[in-house]
Amino acid sequence: MEDRLRVGVITSTHGVRGEVKVYPTTDDPERFLDLTRVYLVRNGHEIETEIQGVKFFKQVVILKFRGVESMNDAELYRNYEIWIDRKDGVALEENEYYIADLIGMEVCLEDGSHFGTLKDVMETGANDVYIVTTEDGKEVLLPAIEACVQSVSLEENRMIVHIMEGLLDG
Repeated sequence: MEDRLRVGVITSTHGVRGEVKVYPTTDDPERFLDLTRVYLVRNGHEIETEIQGVKFFKQVVILKFRGVESMNDAELYRNYEIWIDRKDGVALEENEYYIADLIGMEVCLEDGSHFGTLKDVMETGANDVYIVTTEDGKEVLLPAIEACVQSVSLEENRMIVHIMEGLLDG
């Protein structure tokens, strides 16, 4: 498991006072209100910083970092990812998982046979969709619903799935 979780990506500056627009990669953008310390990461370069202010505008979060006072200062952080320590993550409900913990997980069929590897999670309005790469390199989309996902074990890094009728057609 990763020690940190990605919660957003800085897309651009906002105004002239050093604020940045952030595309949230978390289910609940309001969680930024509870954060104080974050890590800005790009190309292996990491900066630990403090959030000084949070606002919301349409689908983005507007952040103000301590020490970033102008649009020119803020421009330096374009395309940086925002990460937090796992301990600062939102508490999960039963059968909820951080996407970072699912990526790379082995996906097995009900009989225990290997089906593929979970490559990514697509977030849709109704339910998430797991993108699984099979041994022959094909991508299969599996809905993250109880009828399809039988069990998830973070300890074993394995998910057991039931392939519903029609999922592998076409």
